Amino acid sequence: MPSSPQRLADTWKEWLSAEGGKLLLYARSRTNTAQDAEDLMQEALIRLWGYQEERGHVPPDLPLAYSVLRLCGMDYGRKQGRRAKNQQKIIQFHDFDEHWLDRGAEEDEEAEFLRGAVEELTDKLREVVTMKIWGGLTFAQIAEVLKISQNTAASRYRYALEQLQKSLGNLKEARNG
Repeated sequence: MPSSPQRLADTWKEWLSAEGGKLLLYARSRTNTAQDAEDLMQEALIRLWGYQEERGHVPPDLPLAYSVLRLCGMDYGRKQGRRAKNQQKIIQFHDFDEHWLDRGAEEDEEAEFLRGAVEELTDKLREVVTMKIWGGLTFAQIAEVLKISQNTAASRYRYALEQLQKSLGNLKEARNG
């Protein structure tokens, strides 16, 4: 067991030199890009460091390292899936080539319709949409402000987007119909 910080650092460097390439290759198989794999590897190493605290922070056994990397990869996959789903909804939401955030669009009929649709949302949904889209806050920040869970903030946001999408779909049908 290493006794000094320098010796501990050297031990981890040796371990990463020997095992890091294999672990990074595994991380790469679970991500879309090399940069994401490096981020995944970094997240796993941070977790491993914490897990090894009671063992004097010595480098872990390889199976534990793969297990932690796998768990981090699963978290990454879930985040990417949710992100892709939310981005698709946002793309559909913005699929009208309008500039409703532009103050110059005040006279624009679509912008007025969108403002009306946002105003028709319940207060709880409207405040989350406002904070997320116009305020640029994360779900964690919204949850902190509203004293709700992050999942509740995200659910309200998704529900609001679904309602707005229906409203805008009705507008699109009325125009094309």
